Amino acid sequence: MGASEALSAANGVAEAVLLRAAMGLPESVQARLAGRPVVLDGQRLAPETQLMLRLQRLARLPGAETLPIAEGRAAVAHHAGLAAGQQPIGAVRDFPVGDLPARLYTPTDVSGPTPLLVFFHGGGFMYGDLESHDAPCRVLAEQARVRVLAIDYRMGPEDPFPAAYDDALAAYEWAVVNAESLGCDPQRLAVGGDSAGGNLAAGVALEAARRGWPLAFQLLVYPATDCDRQTRSFDMFGEGFYLTRAFMDLANECYIPAGHDLHDPRLSPLFADIPDGVAPAFVATAGFDPLRDEGEAYAHKLTDAGADVELRRYPDQIHGFFNIVGVGRRSPAAVHEIAAKLGDALRG
Repeated sequence: MGASEALSAANGVAEAVLLRAAMGLPESVQARLAGRPVVLDGQRLAPETQLMLRLQRLARLPGAETLPIAEGRAAVAHHAGLAAGQQPIGAVRDFPVGDLPARLYTPTDVSGPTPLLVFFHGGGFMYGDLESHDAPCRVLAEQARVRVLAIDYRMGPEDPFPAAYDDALAAYEWAVVNAESLGCDPQRLAVGGDSAGGNLAAGVALEAARRGWPLAFQLLVYPATDCDRQTRSFDMFGEGFYLTRAFMDLANECYIPAGHDLHDPRLSPLFADIPDGVAPAFVATAGFDPLRDEGEAYAHKLTDAGADVELRRYPDQIHGFFNIVGVGRRSPAAVHEIAAKLGDALRG
């Protein structure tokens, strides 16, 4: 390791220690340090989240969307690592799913066939990988007592639409065929993801109903469902709450070919026709998230089509809370609740 790499590593350790200490303070202290309470749309931002955002501003950390793609990817991975902590897991195994890298998480002390969640990470179709979402996948597997198969799909700008969509369908079909060899029950399969991954999971669930693939449940965490984004939440929370309007504009630019219809249902599930027999869904949204309204609109559309849907808004959270499992209290508690919903749906 050279001098610059050693300095960078030392700075990363110091940053992680500071964040962990700040997020571990009593909430009353966090509230004082965070500043005046942030109240919008009848919601109050969690003091620990407000403090985390303030520390980010004080450190003058650039948003990933302001950097070249490679550096932005590194920044997203760094942010995820800071909030990950050390999450227990029974076993982890990497292997290819077709041509795609994948990682299988097996919870501690399981025997016999388990349910399986096929998981797609978020990141605007341009950021994220198996490492960025390793920690929340561990939490889902351990807390829900299911195996989790995380998929590393192709992304823009190198591989624009429909690459990620096609990869998601192919990966889920592979899981259906190979479920038993993974130690899983083919009748208790689920698909899930956060943000862009929630978009892909929603698309898989729709296509599974059309093709007759077995699918017991879909887990959609603040899913991106409308690439046009003419929503109140996008206007209200597009600056200052981690996910920005500029980030989403760059995501569209990197992934969607110029001139392509933003209402293509493979891009924007909100404009899809909902087939009969679509799997039950748990849809989680965050109060201070630009994508809040489109995620909730999709939950309502599924409900109107006759699907069994539970919609849960975490009103004090921001986009990205799903990755915050190793620091603080409120964000990890929300992720544990999401994991419990998954377990109840597949094991109940």
